[in-house]
Amino acid sequence: MKDNIHPDYHEITVVMTDGSEFKTRSTLGKEGETLRLDIDPKSHPAWTGVHRLVDSGGQLAKFKKRFDSFGIKSST
Repeated sequence: MKDNIHPDYHEITVVMTDGSEFKTRSTLGKEGETLRLDIDPKSHPAWTGVHRLVDSGGQLAKFKKRFDSFGIKSST
């Protein structure tokens, strides 16, 4: 194995969106740094199964109006 080519592997703290935290080993930053997550498995719809549609600027309403004639019932 060559010397000085591998990144430093050290312990960091990961803080979840709900404030809980855990320690893990990573090459991120320096020893003892904190990684704060914006998205995590406790809150993201991909893992929770709870999905919300956000209507920005009426786009969702425009889509529903355009395709309403197809007879597909929406769950929202």
